Amino acid sequence: MANLFIVAAPSGCGKTSLVKALIEKTENLCVSVSHTTRTARPGEEHGKNYFFVSQQEFDQINQDDGFIESAQVFDNYYGSAKQTVKDLLDSGTDVILEIDWQGARQVKATFDDAIGIFILPPSEAALRERLTDRGQDDKTIVDRRMQDAVSEMQHYNEFDYLVINDDFEVALEDLSQIIHAQRLQLSQQVLSHQSLLNSLI
Repeated sequence: MANLFIVAAPSGCGKTSLVKALIEKTENLCVSVSHTTRTARPGEEHGKNYFFVSQQEFDQINQDDGFIESAQVFDNYYGSAKQTVKDLLDSGTDVILEIDWQGARQVKATFDDAIGIFILPPSEAALRERLTDRGQDDKTIVDRRMQDAVSEMQHYNEFDYLVINDDFEVALEDLSQIIHAQRLQLSQQVLSHQSLLNSLI
């Protein structure tokens, strides 16, 4: 019985870096690669970071009910393919969906046992600094992202866990503990150790 984790955060909170480090240090855990209509950023690869598709391609998948969730973020669209997630879960692999609060609501409607994790910055000033230090956006875009971040952060209470990314290593350890705790739940342990339980009881 594999776990479905939802990790959400405003832009600039370090979500992608944290999830990448979490995957590297955790066995049997992967990220479901989402589809998006936005253009690739420097260093991003099709099929690894995202499936970069046209608006027409995205709309077709959506019309075919092919997404477990989809949402508009800024001027672009994002979606997680149902079949991709299902295949990973069926293989026994724990799956992380890197999505926003809108997508989380949609996933929870279908997978009510999905575990939601929300990541926050240590302060508004720290978030603005991180967005500015990227060097990818001008002040107008940074201001817009800050405004949208405030709106997104209002939905933190719709999630099961809250992680503050002040110190990267501390936040990473918090995420690791969440994953580990979920795997130690009774229902998980019964499936993993059925033979042992049968021999003991």
